[in-house]
Amino acid sequence: MLGWIVLAVGLVVVALIAGLYLFSSNLARKVNAGMPPAGTLHDVEGGRIHAVEKGEGPPVVLIHGLFGNLLNFNYGLIDELARSYHVIALDRPGCGWSERDSDARARLPEQAAMIARYLEERGVGPALICGHSLGGALSLTLALNHPERVAGLAMLSPLTAEQPTPPDVFKPLQIASGTVRRLVAHTLAMPMSVRRGDATLDIVFGPETAPADFRSRGGGYLTLRPREFVAAATDLMRVPEDMPAIIARYGELDLPMGMLYGLSDRVLDAHTHIAAIQEVHPDLDLEVHEAVGHMPLVTQVDTCLAFIRRQADRAFGE
Repeated sequence: MLGWIVLAVGLVVVALIAGLYLFSSNLARKVNAGMPPAGTLHDVEGGRIHAVEKGEGPPVVLIHGLFGNLLNFNYGLIDELARSYHVIALDRPGCGWSERDSDARARLPEQAAMIARYLEERGVGPALICGHSLGGALSLTLALNHPERVAGLAMLSPLTAEQPTPPDVFKPLQIASGTVRRLVAHTLAMPMSVRRGDATLDIVFGPETAPADFRSRGGGYLTLRPREFVAAATDLMRVPEDMPAIIARYGELDLPMGMLYGLSDRVLDAHTHIAAIQEVHPDLDLEVHEAVGHMPLVTQVDTCLAFIRRQADRAFGE
């Protein structure tokens, strides 16, 4: 009798896992079909970079944050900046429609090297690098490791300091084993992402409100794919390995830098991440806003445009 019970329980577990896998796979197929690449794909050593390029003039590169993609900049920054600049909005390696060939490429120096290779092969640079959140840490890494590609930095709500623990909203990504990450990604993660989607957006955007069309226009649907969960969880685990060494080199930075932060950010503590740069570079062009959250690139487009243009004037000597 006990054997039959064990067998029945085992069959139920297998059926549950199979059901979750099928749900996740079907959801990913629908997302892929409904949100194909918006730009072009370019092979580089280590993977492939997906980017949208628009406009002519001095180059401005837009780099998104954790669990994001280039469509996060789709609320006016790309099109408006393209009136005066050569805008390159890209998916970080492993995110959106970009690819990386191993988890080791999640390290900040590796991501920076792939982007630098892309820019070099496209004949771009030195450019103003505009990084949001984790993209801010990546922009700093680019400036340190590939200074010939960087004319200046315009950072939006950037990660600049060590994070002893991940932000609460990203704690479900804290999975050390790559094998377990992939198992979770293909089973539990997608149903949970669907269920908790509104609550997650409330935290990421709060105290401001996420646009009703963020999932489509802003690329939110692209996160409903197992590969995105794996990439974000791997980023979360690997990036802290590099931050101490990057922070220790902030004194080497010798270029125009600006930072815009919302003081009501619920993802990163604004004061901590401002201080990490300002203590070393007191001449940092700092702009803060009281009632702004973590996503000013979506919620405060005009403010971000003015900020980025100001940094471009400084970077390109205009």
